[in-house]
Amino acid sequence: MANYFPPAVRRHLSALRMLLVLTVITGVLYPLAVTGVAQAAFHHQANGSVATDNGKTVGSGLLGQNFDLPKKNPADADEAARPDPKFFQPRPSAGSYDPLASGASNLGPNDPGLIKAIKDRRAAVAAFDGVNPRDVPADALTASGSGLDPDISTAYAYEQVNRVAQARGLSQAQVHQLVADHVHGRDLGFLGEPRVNVLDLNRALNGLSG
Repeated sequence: MANYFPPAVRRHLSALRMLLVLTVITGVLYPLAVTGVAQAAFHHQANGSVATDNGKTVGSGLLGQNFDLPKKNPADADEAARPDPKFFQPRPSAGSYDPLASGASNLGPNDPGLIKAIKDRRAAVAAFDGVNPRDVPADALTASGSGLDPDISTAYAYEQVNRVAQARGLSQAQVHQLVADHVHGRDLGFLGEPRVNVLDLNRALNGLSG
């Protein structure tokens, strides 16, 4: 019956059939297949690497977060955050680890604001962790490109050991070993640098403290 239509109409009908077929394949069947494989083979990763403790979601292994003390006045939106000495702290974030504000500061290395921020961070971290300012690692001073970096360097993790151990009444050896147990090596043995996931480390720290 299609032969009774003019050539131009037949071409449009063929294009419409192809559109419907490809829509079903690429818009329905393919997503369902990929989702099924992901849920079956990579269930944890496919669902956001969500971490739970006692059935309560405490974060994601893919997203950094702050570990701060509760506000003295919860109604005061301008009250400065105070890092909790009982937890390992993440690297700075230009967006305060707000997932809706992911991004960097875009400040150049000669920007006066960035230079001052690094100087202030060095002094604050040194005082907080009880170390010499010159021993503060670079990732404790500079924010990550995403603003949501879940990892810190091994140097920054080990630098915080004494402060965390003292705050929790644990031995430095216990906390040092806990950090060592949570060091992730280079990807494929040669990509990137060894790192420590802050959320995973703090969850293990809570378990160690009982």
